[in-house]
Amino acid sequence: MLIEFSCSNHKSIKDKITFSALASKDTSHSDCLLGFEKYKFDRTMAIYGANGSGKSNFLSAIAFAKYLVCNSIQYQPGQLIEQKPHKLSSDNTPSVYQFHFVNDGIRFAYGFSLQNSLVSEEYLFYFPNGRVQKIFERKFDDIEPGSKYKKTSFEVPKSILKENRLFLSCLANYSNLKEVESAFKFFSEQLVIYNPQINNWVEYSINFMKNNPKIKNQFLKWMQDLGTGIKDIKLNIGKTKIDIENIPQGMPNDLKNFLMTQNITRIDTKVVYEKFETDLMTEESSGIRKLFEIVCPIIDILQKGKILICDEIEYGLHESIVQYIVKSFNKVNKDSAAQLIFTTHDTSLLDLSIFRREQIWFTQLNEDRATDLYSLLEIKNVRKSENISKGYVDGKYGAVPMLNSSFAKNLESEI
Repeated sequence: MLIEFSCSNHKSIKDKITFSALASKDTSHSDCLLGFEKYKFDRTMAIYGANGSGKSNFLSAIAFAKYLVCNSIQYQPGQLIEQKPHKLSSDNTPSVYQFHFVNDGIRFAYGFSLQNSLVSEEYLFYFPNGRVQKIFERKFDDIEPGSKYKKTSFEVPKSILKENRLFLSCLANYSNLKEVESAFKFFSEQLVIYNPQINNWVEYSINFMKNNPKIKNQFLKWMQDLGTGIKDIKLNIGKTKIDIENIPQGMPNDLKNFLMTQNITRIDTKVVYEKFETDLMTEESSGIRKLFEIVCPIIDILQKGKILICDEIEYGLHESIVQYIVKSFNKVNKDSAAQLIFTTHDTSLLDLSIFRREQIWFTQLNEDRATDLYSLLEIKNVRKSENISKGYVDGKYGAVPMLNSSFAKNLESEI
């Protein structure tokens, strides 16, 4: 699970901001918390704020760090990292990314800094039996192993290290250290990044159901719980040739002939209702297709205890479905460490019957047009009986939405 993430000098984020899943001493919804060591952590966290306040940039910082950990080993000599600093930061100001997380039952601390589009610092610590042990610290190209690893050969990973590569990426690929592999797999396997406007998981989900009857049965249960009326799904996945009528007329003949020889995946999915069936791709609504896209990955994430990072979770979904997803994470089996971190404009979720106060986060721009991040817990005098949705729309907690109630009233008076 993700315990904490901090970053600075990333897009609209100038000074350091910190996001924490650590639960407060509040006793509400205590059955929804994750336990680790002597602490409790939240499973779901929602981030609100006006358009342009930095919600998406905050999630993009996590996605960016994941990408570098997983892929920087492939960077070629001279290739610069696409560092995106704040517009008001000086040229030499580092961009810093820091994680505290748990994987395979062990707590880790990992972070790195970028300066002038190259790696300037990096570190990895872990906490076996609650005691800190250094795996490595890095200053530019200088690697300092922890005392336990003095006899461990870092020579091969160090030999392929470049100033545009993270050492964790090199070490995970060229060593047999279980703790390093665990830290790497947190980024490569446990952190799942989903942007509803970019990603499309329909084919993945259909293949998932085709190969796993249990997932299909769980998917159908979700559909029944959500009141869709879907009784069954008929799945047929095969290979076929490209129809010449679907190839653009202006395409060169050589390319056209090549495409005609290629097999493409053909997915035929029928949605079965009480008295009829429909073709998923040609006859179903966008809302039903959206459910086919996201439900199976969410079921997998819940079962395997992964972390779903989602920007604008409500995109294409009814608010009742979003609430169902949130409650599914809150009430998941205690053996699962699944977490959901998402941005949203859906004020129906701003309800203390759904969330604890530290689960609700806000972003707003300060006078430097830099992103501030804070939770509802940090705001004083918020009563448990308070209408959080109304307070947010009225601007009581800062992070004023683009269209708040005072603006609407002024607009009405002008009209």
